[in-house]
Amino acid sequence: MNQHFRFRASVLLAALATVFASACTAPRTITSSGKVTPRGEFKVGGNMAFNISTSTIGNTGSLLKTAAEDAARMDTVRYGKIIDEFQVAALSYILDPVQQSTDLYLRYGVVDRVDVGYKYAFGSHVFDAMYQFLGPVGTPENPGGQSGQTYGSIGIQYATQNSKLPNIPYLGDINDLLQFEASRKDIIVPLVFSNSFGPEEKIGAISYGVVYSHTFMKYAFDPTNIYTGPGSGQVNERLEPLKGFNTKNNYSAFGIFGNAKLGFKYAYVIPAMSVFYQNYGTYKLLNNQTASLKGFTVVPSIGLQFRIPTKRSW
Repeated sequence: MNQHFRFRASVLLAALATVFASACTAPRTITSSGKVTPRGEFKVGGNMAFNISTSTIGNTGSLLKTAAEDAARMDTVRYGKIIDEFQVAALSYILDPVQQSTDLYLRYGVVDRVDVGYKYAFGSHVFDAMYQFLGPVGTPENPGGQSGQTYGSIGIQYATQNSKLPNIPYLGDINDLLQFEASRKDIIVPLVFSNSFGPEEKIGAISYGVVYSHTFMKYAFDPTNIYTGPGSGQVNERLEPLKGFNTKNNYSAFGIFGNAKLGFKYAYVIPAMSVFYQNYGTYKLLNNQTASLKGFTVVPSIGLQFRIPTKRSW
């Protein structure tokens, strides 16, 4: 039985990797329940999410797209307000892109009430641990609780990734113009409660909670053909190349989430929804300008999860 489900799980992960290899953002889906992986058991799965950011939507548009395409055809671009708008669009996308993302994960129950996991999001690596402070530690084969049992856990996740704008029309033009690079590290702390369907989540659970995250970001602009001069906000009358820079910033985000785990004993479907609010802070731009960003992010997702019991967990 265990070998059969290990095989099915490996086939699932390979298929998801082939179909969804376009993702490049740190995962923000919360699909955990309040019950951690029992000692000695494994869980494997994958999620497909859609990151919808009001900040990014508000800082991009058809006029900016046309301007970026026009600027990409010029050998010399004079600095103006539109260059600031290009930078804000680039930062918005890296901070919180509007796109589909996917991840694959593996979890293991190390000891009673503690599990650890690794998640790969095609460009982002996530390491995490969860501690269960509420509810029993049984399994469907050896239950310690009843249907409707309440569980609670708290965790910490650490994600790291190098970020870049995708090489597609508009964003690719902005990247060629600005030579934008960024990297980020995210710390995420979810507090999760759940109510079991069947003993020890045999047929699933409904989960809900709150989440805090903090992001540390490095970024740089290094344009090669943007110049300051008459009409560009400078006193001098000569065209001068605009100097690039690299810098750091960090910001916090707060969110709520809910998910449903639906299946039977070994395999589950997990639809989920997270909503975040973040004040991204104030960011340095070229030519000694700044921009402040904030907004809401909605992250709906759907996933599959396979439970792999071992003799040790029975």
